Amino acid sequence: MKLAAARVALDATLAAVRDLPIAAIVLDAGGHPVAFARQDGASLFRHDIARAKALGAIGMGQDSAGIAERARANPAFFTSVAVATGGALALSAGGVLIRDADGAILGAIGVSGDTPAIDAACAQAGVAAFHGDR
Repeated sequence: MKLAAARVALDATLAAVRDLPIAAIVLDAGGHPVAFARQDGASLFRHDIARAKALGAIGMGQDSAGIAERARANPAFFTSVAVATGGALALSAGGVLIRDADGAILGAIGVSGDTPAIDAACAQAGVAAFHGDR
């Protein structure tokens, strides 16, 4: 993943909310941070939660909204996964995978700071911008 594309995605993610105090991160397919930013007023743990949403999506191969839905049906397993990964899994929407045209995972965007639906919508805006920039 190129830094320029990650920054376009990050800027679009943040632009989707403007004044909300969110944090957003773009990770590559290996879970390495490529770009991160936080809006003014974002609280202390927002970065960690955004990263856990994105990293969990990469690690489980599914957007964090889908993981959260699966966790409702099998809470013991997903609690175990969260413990086994050192907390690198957040069971809430806002972690959205970035895939190539063939469906391979290129990375993910994680967002934290508002409701799960708004976090996910912001991340999806970033993914759309990422694909528009290539």
